Amino acid sequence: MSSHAIEVCDLVTHYGPRKILDEINFTAAQGEIMVIMGGSGSGKSTLLRHLLGLHQPTSGSIKLLGKDITKMSADEMFDLRKNMGVAFQGGALFNSMTVGENVELPLREHTKLDDATIKIMSRMKLEVVNLAGFEDLMPSELSGGMIKRAALARAIVMDPKLLFFDEPSAGLDPVASAELDDLILTLRDAMNMTIVVVTHELESAFKIADSITVLDQGRILMSDRTPAVRASTHPRIRALLDRTPRSDVLDADEYMERLTREVS
Repeated sequence: MSSHAIEVCDLVTHYGPRKILDEINFTAAQGEIMVIMGGSGSGKSTLLRHLLGLHQPTSGSIKLLGKDITKMSADEMFDLRKNMGVAFQGGALFNSMTVGENVELPLREHTKLDDATIKIMSRMKLEVVNLAGFEDLMPSELSGGMIKRAALARAIVMDPKLLFFDEPSAGLDPVASAELDDLILTLRDAMNMTIVVVTHELESAFKIADSITVLDQGRILMSDRTPAVRASTHPRIRALLDRTPRSDVLDADEYMERLTREVS
């Protein structure tokens, strides 16, 4: 059996005639944290949607836990998603439900556990994310950081093997962001999850990532261990890491190739 929890091979995606992702290849090992980063319009959100099985690519394969999701039926994908947790950027909590009810929802939808067991399991996960005792509050009563942690509790309530996190630090102050980074590391160590984090926050990425995949204009510039990415001399990667304005690093040959790139 492959030691890779995620394997993406020759992934190509079009929106109409426009090529959004171009020959994407990377792997993520079991139990590691991979960060996907890139500037606005780099394709990282599109790649995340593909990893979640929400969009079908033009070509290529995506294997999660050894299974190619591009060839799965809807029922097969439904079963696989029981091993996947997703924490969305805005939390995506249901405002009409308490925090506890939000966390309990996956268990009620996907298991036949009794009510008492469901409540115990949800409270355990709220404790993991440092929200013990907050189960009766409504989402509107939570701070931004607490909403993120409640969403994370819901994402891990079924002990998934894969966890996907979209922009965990977005909208958070530095202290709340650092606390969430520590929580992600704790989850990796305690639950041996493979965690994929999409972010543009450099400090967070370098703190939590075992490996980093850097996207630029739908292509992978580099996918390697974190120290190698940090030390990269690639001009586009240095521009991202050093916050250099894009116009200052535009290569003329690259620009012409992009304009004339075949999109069919």
